[in-house]
Amino acid sequence: MEHLQQQFTIKYTYNVFFTTSLFAHNNQLLNDFLEGSATSGALRKILFVVDQGVVDTHEDLRDQIKSYFERHTAVQLVQDILVIPGGEHVKNDTQYFDQILEAVNTYGIDRHSYIAAIGGGAVLDMVGYAATVAHRGVKHIRIPTTVLSQNDSGIGVKNSINYFGKKNFLGTFATPAAVFNDDQFLTTLSDRDWRSGISEAIKVALIKDAAFFNWIELNAAALVSRDMTTMNYLVWRCAQLHLQHIAGADPFESGSSRPLDFGHWSAHKLEYLTNFEVKHGEAVAMGIALDTVYSQQSGRLTLEESERVVNLIQTLGFEITHELLQVTGDDSPILLGLQEFREHLGGELTIMLLNTIGEGAEVHEIDTAILKQSAQILHNRQYDLHQNNI
Repeated sequence: MEHLQQQFTIKYTYNVFFTTSLFAHNNQLLNDFLEGSATSGALRKILFVVDQGVVDTHEDLRDQIKSYFERHTAVQLVQDILVIPGGEHVKNDTQYFDQILEAVNTYGIDRHSYIAAIGGGAVLDMVGYAATVAHRGVKHIRIPTTVLSQNDSGIGVKNSINYFGKKNFLGTFATPAAVFNDDQFLTTLSDRDWRSGISEAIKVALIKDAAFFNWIELNAAALVSRDMTTMNYLVWRCAQLHLQHIAGADPFESGSSRPLDFGHWSAHKLEYLTNFEVKHGEAVAMGIALDTVYSQQSGRLTLEESERVVNLIQTLGFEITHELLQVTGDDSPILLGLQEFREHLGGELTIMLLNTIGEGAEVHEIDTAILKQSAQILHNRQYDLHQNNI
C-alpha cells in the first residue's frame, strides 16, 4: 500500500534576560526586544496579566507599566491590565483561563501580539496555556517574580492547568517569546517564598553539577540571610542548567525520561494532599530528601553524600518530610502518587535517583519496603530535631 510521509524541523529560539527594574523609564530592554521582534508592519498589542500577590506588594506596578508604554511605543498597550489570583488556585479554577481567552477576543490580541504574564509559576503556567491555545498560539512573554519561577518553571517550555484533581493534566509544550527576570521582584518575597525556589537549584545541582551543589553548601548562610548577589548567581546558574537540559535530546518529553523531575513524583502528590498548603518548592525539598535517602538505602549513594544533601535541606530551613509521605500500607496516599506519576509519564515508570552528587540514575521500579524505610528515617530525624528545639 502506498503512503505519504511528512517530516520537517522547527528551530526554537528565545532569550532569558536578567535585569533590574524592568519598567523603569530608562530601561530600554523590553522595548528593544519588542522593536526587534516585529515580523510585519501591522499594529501589535500587548496584554498584561498580573499576579494579585505581586500587585499587593508592588502597588504602583500597573501605573509603571502604563507610564513605560507611554514613553516606549514599540507595541500598543491594552490599558485593561488583568489581575488574577496567584498560587495553585489559579490553575485549579478554569474561570481564570476563560478570562484570559475573553480578553484575547475582546481586545483583538492576534498572533503577532503579546500576552505578558507577571507572577509566580502558577500564573505563568496558566497564562502560558491560554496563550498557546488562543488562535493556536499568541506570543507569550514571561516575567517571573519568584525565585522558583525565575530559575525553573518560568524559563522552560511547559504550560498547564490542573484538571480532574491532577496537577498539570491539561497543558502544552510551547516556547515563550522571551523571559525577563527582574531581581527587584524578589526583594518583596516572604522568607518562605524566597527559600522555596532554592530547592529547584539543589535538584538540578544533584543530578547535573556537583560543583554547583558545593557552591550552594558554601553559600547557604548567605542565601538564608537574603543576600541578593548570592541569590542572583543561584538563579542564573540554575536557569542555565535547566536551559541546557531543555535543549537536549527530548525538550518536549516525548519519552518517559524526566530527569528534571528528580524529587517531584512525591512532591506533586503532597501538594494536592495538603490542598497546596505545602508550597511546591517545600514539597520538592521533601521529595529530594526522600529520593536521596532511598538512593542511599538502595545501595546507590553513600551515607556521607546522603547526609550532605539532607543537612543542606535542613540548613536552608526546609522540613525534610511530612506525615503524608509515610508509607503505612498498600493504600498509603503517597503510593497512589507513584501510580499517578507513572500515568503522567504516559508509559514506563521512570524515577530519577542518585549515583553520586552530580550524577543521576534512572530506575523503573520503586521497592515499597525501601521507600517505607526511607520515609521512616526522615520522620525520625525530623522528630528528633523538633524535640531538640523544644
